[in-house]
Order: sequence, then structure tokens, then C-alpha cells
Amino acid sequence: MKVLVLSVLMVAAVGTSDAQWRDIFDRAKNSVKSASDFVGGAVRGTGSMVNAYTDMRDANFKNSDKYFHARGNHDAASHGSGGKWAAGLISNTREWVDRNIKGDSAASSAADQAANLHGRSGGDPNRYRPKGLPSKYRKKRHV
Repeated sequence: MKVLVLSVLMVAAVGTSDAQWRDIFDRAKNSVKSASDFVGGAVRGTGSMVNAYTDMRDANFKNSDKYFHARGNHDAASHGSGGKWAAGLISNTREWVDRNIKGDSAASSAADQAANLHGRSGGDPNRYRPKGLPSKYRKKRHV
């Protein structure tokens, strides 16, 4: 069986032109780059979520929760599909914990998820920014 498989592969290799090999290698290289970009975006997106959470804890400001949800998701999603994926995974996991372990209400969870989705979809997080929140926590608008 091994000899048969090896024979088929050798015949295929001999019958493959240089242009076909270049195409095969280019596709493989692009696939590896896409995977690398996705993973890198996921790592950077996770960092953005951690930064927003750290700022939220540091600010300890009344009614700022939705703003930091939107900001973390917005910043994470700016790192591409991997960052957007990480933001969704982290947000959904956090909301599951809040509902099922901490006992938060369905309404509270739905409001958090609306802010998460708003930010992750490219909406301006400042929509949720409460009056009086120190300016160091303001989401900068990209021009």
C-alpha cells in the first residue's frame, strides 16, 4: 500500500509543471500567512479587551460598564478577523459567567451584549460614554 501511494505521488510530481508548483507553494504560503494574521489579530484583540477591562476597573466610574464593553470590542475588532473573533469569544464567555454564575439579569446581559456588538461592528464606543468619565478613558475617534 505504501509503495502504491508513493508511486502515485511520484507520478503526480513528475507530471506537475514549474508554474503549477509555484502556484501550489504560493497558495500554501498565503494560507499560512492568513492563519498567522488571524492568530496575531486574536492575540492583539485579547490585549485590547484586557486593556478596556483594566481601564474599567481603574476608572471605577458609575454607569461606565457599557462604554468599556463597547470600547474593548471596538478596539479588538480593529485587529482584523482574529481580533473580532477574540472579542466575541471573550464577551460571550463573560456574559455567560455573569448570567449563570453571578446571577445577572437577562436585561443586564442583553444591554451588555448590545454594547459589545455595537463596538465589535465598528460603532463609536463614545455613544455609551457617561458624562463626567475622565478624559483619559475617552475613545479616540479615527479620522
